Amino acid sequence: MKASQYNLRLQKIITVIAIVLFVLKMCAWYITNSVAILTDAMESIVNVIAALIGVYSLYVSAKPKDEDHPYGHGKVEFLSAAIEGTLIIVAGLLVIYKATLSVLIHPHSIQKLDYGIILVAATALINFVAGTFCLRTGRKNNSLALIASGKHLRTDTWSTLGIIAGLILLYFTKLLWLDSALAILFSFIIIYTGYKIIRTSIAGIMDEADIELLKKLVALLNVNRRENWIDLHNLRMIKYGGTLHIDCHLTVPWYLNVREAHDEVEALATIVRHEFGETVELFVHSDYCREFSCSICYKKNCLVRLHDFKNRVEWTIENIIKDSKHRLQNLSTAV
Repeated sequence: MKASQYNLRLQKIITVIAIVLFVLKMCAWYITNSVAILTDAMESIVNVIAALIGVYSLYVSAKPKDEDHPYGHGKVEFLSAAIEGTLIIVAGLLVIYKATLSVLIHPHSIQKLDYGIILVAATALINFVAGTFCLRTGRKNNSLALIASGKHLRTDTWSTLGIIAGLILLYFTKLLWLDSALAILFSFIIIYTGYKIIRTSIAGIMDEADIELLKKLVALLNVNRRENWIDLHNLRMIKYGGTLHIDCHLTVPWYLNVREAHDEVEALATIVRHEFGETVELFVHSDYCREFSCSICYKKNCLVRLHDFKNRVEWTIENIIKDSKHRLQNLSTAV
């Protein structure tokens, strides 16, 4: 099964789980009349909507490329994540409004709190298991939709545990104001989660550089560097859903024929795909070396060398993204 199909299947399962958890939390709220439990339920209804949006976005992103979308449909995941984050913020604001009214205008009574705690605790356990699996799969398959769903479920778990702790305190102290205080506190946590999701989605839409991915790629290439790879520059990386687009310029000895240069490019591509998966689209432009390249070229037995080798340049994010061949005099990371 392809990664995109597996992602979609998992997202459908997450949607069913989200619906079941929402029903359980609404039952707990109906039984207890607790605003804090309502906060948890509001986050769950957002998870249901978000899961449905995630299913649609993964369905669209799994479509093959076409004439209108030559890079595929993966960016729809960024849009779904943005909507998801917005809904979470709205839910948080609504609960704050409800909790404030409960404190200032319409005080409420709480009943059967022990049953509510048991129901909510069960949802926390299910959330944690589902969220952990979803998050690991999303990171493995580079799926923003699955990562967003996994984070929501995990965040829901931690907030639910906090609410349970507060409800237990409320159960023994009978201080009703704790219910509204808990609701307001965890609403701010929900709002912050929504902000982070929107921030991530905007970064993807704007093709913002993913520094962590770049670090991982640069470290990988440094470890597996071949002697014919004199330098690597003008490297760019863009995520489209589960697909990773990478393009760069690879400098090789000028006397390599087309087939030999192609072999070097294929060796680089093989290393990258082995690490990041087959969904990587890699475009490498091969450049020929120049006279100033001799000082950083550590190729042995080069019959056309014009200058002695001086230092091997360690590739870093700073020098690998520049659109120029590496020269010893303007690089401070030589080793």
